[in-house]
Amino acid sequence: MCRWTPPVTASIARTHVLGAFGRKRPHRNTMPDGAADRMDADRDHPHGVPTSPRVAPSPALNLGSPRASTARRARRENASRRKTPMHSGDRPSGTLLFLTQVYVPDPTSVGQHMAGAAREMVRRGYRVVCLTSARGYDDPSRVYPSREVLDGVEVRRLPFTSFGKQSLARRLLGAVSFVLQAAWHGLFTRNLSGVVFSTSPPICSLAALCVKLFRRVPILFWVMDVNPDQAVSIGWADEKALSVRLFDGLNRLALRASDRIVPLDRFMAERLDSKVPCTAKQTVLPPWPHDAHSAPSAREDNPFRSEHGLGDRFVVMYSGNAGPTSPITALLEAARAMRAEPAVEFVFIGGGIGMEEVHHAIATEELPNVRALPYQPLECLPNSLAAADLHAVTMIDAAVGINHPCKVYGAMAAARPVLFIGPTDCHVTDLLEGASFGWRVGHDDPDALLATLRHAAGLEGSELARMGEAGRHLIEERLSEALLTDRFATLVEWMCGAASSTPSVAPGDSRTSPTAESSEAGYGRGGLRRGA
Repeated sequence: MCRWTPPVTASIARTHVLGAFGRKRPHRNTMPDGAADRMDADRDHPHGVPTSPRVAPSPALNLGSPRASTARRARRENASRRKTPMHSGDRPSGTLLFLTQVYVPDPTSVGQHMAGAAREMVRRGYRVVCLTSARGYDDPSRVYPSREVLDGVEVRRLPFTSFGKQSLARRLLGAVSFVLQAAWHGLFTRNLSGVVFSTSPPICSLAALCVKLFRRVPILFWVMDVNPDQAVSIGWADEKALSVRLFDGLNRLALRASDRIVPLDRFMAERLDSKVPCTAKQTVLPPWPHDAHSAPSAREDNPFRSEHGLGDRFVVMYSGNAGPTSPITALLEAARAMRAEPAVEFVFIGGGIGMEEVHHAIATEELPNVRALPYQPLECLPNSLAAADLHAVTMIDAAVGINHPCKVYGAMAAARPVLFIGPTDCHVTDLLEGASFGWRVGHDDPDALLATLRHAAGLEGSELARMGEAGRHLIEERLSEALLTDRFATLVEWMCGAASSTPSVAPGDSRTSPTAESSEAGYGRGGLRRGA
């Protein structure tokens, strides 16, 4: 008796194995009478379902068993589903696979945005399975449940996929383990309609490419950052090194194979297009603030300020990951220069290698105006973000088109002004040009930074509130979670062939999205712009 295997996997695996060993179909002249015509009729059938009579199966193979009949029927149904587009009256019934090394409740931004997109797909009727790590990204000692359902999303956490960020070897070991396990699970996920993957871990595309190869489903590449470009930009790697060239080759392969590509800003889109011409497959969508955790609250009634004894001091806050492309050295130097000004307090919240610098300065220097706090739980974010009078956002010049610091959106949603320390031409300056809710200074201009900080601290509360509301208005009108998750989900449905019509962010549309006046509304020069 034949050994039974999952029908879809068995069919596709047989095709690839036979192809690999060079087995060829017989020539028409060597076929029995009528066999070639039946083969042509089967191939040209609009639904890929054989209509011609077949030779009875050999009893020795027992192909008439219930399991074999189920396998043949499943193969025909899968072929029909792939070839027949879904009509407007149909409801989605497939499974979407999300691949990400981080996921909620882990505080990492990538995981929170993947969760927002997954929730929206569940709301639209899809079964969503998310493969992620069983341990925390920054804190691997934190263990999450191996299986749970969060907001309708089936979360499956894979073991031995996160060993912390203390060394490159640990990161690489966790990434390789995640890719291998995710690819294996993807091969056997039932009724798979598509895959959504991001850049956590940076080699996550390997798993997505494997699933696409064997399951023949569309894949969407959500580019949160670009590596190895990031490592090269900060001097951690040589662009001519073999490892860098291999990594870049993987990125090019992923860009070619992806059915849809979602970069976060126009600068990132241009960088990707310089690697592989892929403008026609790109849809630029910025990350959204987490509205449920970013509602503005009054400064005087803020429990976070009371809990940490901030009183009436002017609070300059940095909240988020302090990585090599988002350095906080300039802000810490400003705090040192203003240590004799007790009316201004610098609060650093989050993680990353930059926070080690802050902890060291607090431990070894007398800095009464500086304090460091860990990442805050999601339910505490509204109060922690609203506790600031001014939010600082940083970015190095070389990271334009590589990274996209999204902490600016949380500050805007909290209705607080923003001080951007970074380049003159990037996604943050696009935002600042569209709505006057903050200032920009360079990393190499400490005098301008000090002058701006003192100017902001001396403004009336009403003026600070006006600037904060300008940023909040931009979020509500153009960059809200509800608006952007809806567009992202529509794009996924379009990719999977389930959208009833071409979405407002459809492939090939070169207009600014959602409307032509988006740039006037405050996202600068095409922050929501799509590829032509």
